[in-house]
Amino acid sequence: MAAYTTIDNPELYFQCKTFSGNAGTQALTFDNTDTSMQPDMVWLKQRNATAHHHIVDSVRGVGRYLFSNLSNTEGGDGFSDDGNDLLRSFDSNGFTIDAGEDANASGATGVAWCWKESATAGFDIVSFTGNGSARTISHSLSAVPNMIIVKNRDEAENWCVYHTSIANTKALILNTNTAELTDTKFWNDTSATSSVFTVGNGTEVNGSSDNMIAYVFAEKQGFSKFGSYAGNNNADGPFIYTGFRPAYIMMKSSSTGGSATYSWSIFDTKRSSYNIQRSQLEANTANAEDTGETADVDILSNGFKPRYSPNDTNGNNTYIYMAFAEQPFVNSKGVPANAR
Repeated sequence: MAAYTTIDNPELYFQCKTFSGNAGTQALTFDNTDTSMQPDMVWLKQRNATAHHHIVDSVRGVGRYLFSNLSNTEGGDGFSDDGNDLLRSFDSNGFTIDAGEDANASGATGVAWCWKESATAGFDIVSFTGNGSARTISHSLSAVPNMIIVKNRDEAENWCVYHTSIANTKALILNTNTAELTDTKFWNDTSATSSVFTVGNGTEVNGSSDNMIAYVFAEKQGFSKFGSYAGNNNADGPFIYTGFRPAYIMMKSSSTGGSATYSWSIFDTKRSSYNIQRSQLEANTANAEDTGETADVDILSNGFKPRYSPNDTNGNNTYIYMAFAEQPFVNSKGVPANAR
């Protein structure tokens, strides 16, 4: 069997960690002691109560956070050791959280999705200052990005998402449930290249003199996949091939919106280790984890399969998705993954 990927161990670049809050400083270590990864982006969410998502990255610093479900400006005072900023440090095999509320509140159950910045794994964190005019922004992936998430840190503006499965004339909004929007202000109707991506004149993506942050992803065979699929509104949903057993999937209807049933749905194999997956969190809401039959997914050795017929994951709509591997379908030694 031929080699399929250059990343045999996805946990070098992506990890998911579940934990219990203690309302105090807490050092969290990733579960696999054979693999160490110091993350560059940590996305935190409390699972058992209504609470905002918090995103922290090493470029902005541990004392700064953004909320994926809100258009709010950046929070945090920039200090990592005063107990108020949620994340205290990125550690050699995990991270340390503060005594703040939300994911680390007393009695909370939390989850953290963590990425390592690396061209090998197709992830770059790009900080830039907006100028209010269409322009190109350099990235260091040496590959064409498939998905870009941009946030204005200084203005209460929406999160804008570029995805290669929709036209470069359009954007999706991470903090809302709306369908794709068409406007030159987002990407100036220009596709990203292996060295740059283009932002338009919109304040959301390029506010004049504003601090901006972009999370830039390029697909890597056997490790990450960014694509689309057509839902069929049926319990026997479509099979989506990724080329690996996913550890994490986020999907969103791009063709329809305007209802809470068209959210950005997130699934992972840490919160639910068996099929059918019924542990849904929503990137655009502060909602607690939903474990009912509202968005069911099977995670398979080489992809995933939506079940049931909810609009979140499998209505009569077109969906875009991003997925990261738990195990490649076939590693560099030709060894296949097992089904769950």
